[in-house]
Amino acid sequence: MAEFAWVPDVASGVLRNHALSEKIRGAAIAKTIILPYVPNEPGYGRRMGDTLTITRVRNMSEPTSALVGERERIPIDTYAQSSVSVTVSGYGRAVEYSHKSELLQHYDQESWMQKKLREQMRLVLDTLAATAMKTCKISYAPTSLSAGTFDTDGTPSTTALVNITVQHVKVLRDYAMDTIHVPGYGEDDRYILLLSTKGCRGIRNDSEFVAWHAPQGAQEHFVRGKIGAVENVDIIEVNHTNALANNKGTGGVLGEGLFFGDDAAFMATAEDPELRAAIPGNFGLDMAVAWFGIFGMGIVWDTANDGEARIIHVTSA
Repeated sequence: MAEFAWVPDVASGVLRNHALSEKIRGAAIAKTIILPYVPNEPGYGRRMGDTLTITRVRNMSEPTSALVGERERIPIDTYAQSSVSVTVSGYGRAVEYSHKSELLQHYDQESWMQKKLREQMRLVLDTLAATAMKTCKISYAPTSLSAGTFDTDGTPSTTALVNITVQHVKVLRDYAMDTIHVPGYGEDDRYILLLSTKGCRGIRNDSEFVAWHAPQGAQEHFVRGKIGAVENVDIIEVNHTNALANNKGTGGVLGEGLFFGDDAAFMATAEDPELRAAIPGNFGLDMAVAWFGIFGMGIVWDTANDGEARIIHVTSA
């Protein structure tokens, strides 16, 4: 009599795979760097309507002379204010699963769904933060290894011909400091330059960056993608291409970036994004978990004016 051949009659699944690893692997996501730079606006929340309006006080011009004679009246200057509004909307996604799959699956299916939904939520929020900041009026396109063109009407009209270099960072820094007087970010009063991986490669491959980086040595703290600093500009890598692209300009030569200082953007939150479990349907056999929130994002100053503009979009027509 021939020997028996023990062959399962199923093509795949737990009956086919007799040994399953106890460790479950999850696919990686891009880093979410941009969202922390878009803080929640205080004083707005539930039962306050669907639109948040921010009041902005404009600068008064510096007089040629503020000297007042003994019998002269003090000159009267004008005082102006303006506002910007953001309307909140609902955002969210969900995943469905069944009681049977939860009962028979060898790992905690709901926990992994929640983990992946949280990661998706972070990516969506990061992209929305970048999209809001890109509505700024000022853009910069590198056109040579040391120079570029600023557009100030909110629509990039210059084609980038090269990737960003240390010289461009200096140009951006001086424009922010001396031309539009952008206040520095945080207690250190520094500027932030968020760059896509390709943009960071343009900086890293620049021989001048090596000269800037060498003296910093061990004192430079590399946090969340920070690749270093040039003058008072912190350069931070963003590998989330839906937020900052790697293919701007002629032949996709430029890595997209956002240069900004203090009080650049804000988030109006009526309901914080959070995970939610659906009420089970079909007598508890159909289940789902979701993330959902009601919020909106915008920039504080939607102008290119001196003393008001806070963001420069490094991009191309």
